[in-house]
Amino acid sequence: MTADPTFAGYLAQVDGLLGRILTEESAAIRRAAELLADQVAADRLVHIYGPGGHSNLAAQEVFFRAGGLMHFAAILDEGTLLSNGALRSMAIERTPGYGRVVIEDRELGEGDLLVLVNAYGINAALIDAALTARERGVALVGVSSRSHAENTAGDHPARHPSRQNLHDLVDVAIDSKVPIGDAVVELDGVAEKVAAVSTFANAFVLNCLTLATVEALTDRGVEPPVWRSGNAPGGDAANARFLGRFRSRVRAL
Repeated sequence: MTADPTFAGYLAQVDGLLGRILTEESAAIRRAAELLADQVAADRLVHIYGPGGHSNLAAQEVFFRAGGLMHFAAILDEGTLLSNGALRSMAIERTPGYGRVVIEDRELGEGDLLVLVNAYGINAALIDAALTARERGVALVGVSSRSHAENTAGDHPARHPSRQNLHDLVDVAIDSKVPIGDAVVELDGVAEKVAAVSTFANAFVLNCLTLATVEALTDRGVEPPVWRSGNAPGGDAANARFLGRFRSRVRAL
């Protein structure tokens, strides 16, 4: 069968993006994985927050996920979830001070680790979350598009008042390579590009980060708890062995 050329063009765009992440960001992912491995080896949680409409999907991608680390604790704050209204979500992510409230509510502090994920790396809630976490002594890993942030005007309405970018505020920055506008496919007669790529990019980065963390732990002789699908044979029993360690510590469980 012949592949549909429109779909094939989109696949080529996604494949090219993930290929760039693979060749250009593997070292950064490995550095971040060492930070995550430190946390898991000490039986500490790895907090992950994606402040922004579809960036929330990144936190959900690795939380309570088959093949994922049980130590991931997703911050699923109601403010920017699209399920509470898309326009409301956008307004909240642009509200200065909101990210500070979220981090303070989680009581993150010295010895904690936070992974912040946002395709554009500029919005007010994201930057406030990063600044507040830094003030409180939290180690930070950032996943965002460097080029998108650096090529977005300083007076863009989504920006934090300080005009800072996420990749300048974290201990390890992983560049998701998402192009400005996110959508990548041009169709004849259509003014706007179609078909976004940020969810693919974020999911690839985060699952590579999980892989690298598990490898780092194995090298240290530490066997990390990894979720098995509840729909797979023996899944419930396998997961039940560890639930007692996490149920009272991970708010979203």
